[in-house]
Amino acid sequence: MEWLYILMPIAGVKIFWPGLIILGVGVGIIGGFFGMGGAWMVTPGLNILGFPMAFAIGTDIAHMAGKSLISTMRHGKFGNVDYKLGMIMLVGTVVGFEAGAQMVMWLERLGSVEKVVRWIYIVLLALIAWMVFHDVAKRRQKEREAAAKGVKLEAGATGVEWHKALHKIKIPPMVHLKEAGIYCSAWLPILVSFLTGWLAGILGIGGGLIRMPALIYLIGCPTHVAVGTDLFEVMISGLYGAATYTYKGRTELVAAIIMLVGAAMGAQVGAVATKYIKGYGIRIAFGLAVVGCAISILMKLVQPWVPQYKALLDSGATVLVLGLVTCMSLYIFVRMVQGVQMELARKRAN
Repeated sequence: MEWLYILMPIAGVKIFWPGLIILGVGVGIIGGFFGMGGAWMVTPGLNILGFPMAFAIGTDIAHMAGKSLISTMRHGKFGNVDYKLGMIMLVGTVVGFEAGAQMVMWLERLGSVEKVVRWIYIVLLALIAWMVFHDVAKRRQKEREAAAKGVKLEAGATGVEWHKALHKIKIPPMVHLKEAGIYCSAWLPILVSFLTGWLAGILGIGGGLIRMPALIYLIGCPTHVAVGTDLFEVMISGLYGAATYTYKGRTELVAAIIMLVGAAMGAQVGAVATKYIKGYGIRIAFGLAVVGCAISILMKLVQPWVPQYKALLDSGATVLVLGLVTCMSLYIFVRMVQGVQMELARKRAN
């Protein structure tokens, strides 16, 4: 089965290349749907396939930048991108990203990058999964209370409403964001973008894993606008991140190109799917994907304590990540096809 493995010349490791294709196509669909580069799956996935963590980070950012450009163009046609909000967040994103990338280089010199990055991933994924499912539970509680009173829950109502408290902070300059339907202090998106950019630079992600929930829960964007605007930010931070990690010699371009070919096709499917699956359908699927990714990383972290099961845990983590990407991609694709069929049926009926 030697032909299933390809040598990565810069990283100096042999990689299971069908795994790269599965990650590329699947994460292209998932990234276009959730509004993120998908690195929260790809960076751990590349590490599980055999890349050292620093190379997994740099390689994923390079592939993510090109894919996010394609997804942003598609979402822009649907009116899902608030370009003004994206440009305001740009400064904080770039500054934060460079701070995070420098921290990774420091951790690599200390020999601690693998362990530290994995634990940050675990804590972050756990917090995001809690936030998403807490929001869903609060929303359903509001729906039950509204039904008991015999009234309909207002359109756009959410479970978690932290953004309403943050919008009360009126520090000038104030900005009106048309597509997002928000009036707030410009310092709110700048601060959020710096924090998400810093974490993105450490974790080797475009920031979408953190920024998409932050846009919804902290800034108050509607879900579909958060998806499109976040992809715009992922594209910018991804291009910058690809340049800085390539300069530092931590990008495996062969793997990035293999994944990008599949990701470019998958991103089109994911972006179109947001036209038919909106709001809490996106949030619930996102939460489930986060939980699955966290479990796969935990399987790598526990290996030092149970060395006799290392091979089994390695295989299990690989199967889980690739299986999760495949199942989530199929779900999004099927829902998109169903939406297209219903839309065509309505047009024929009219």
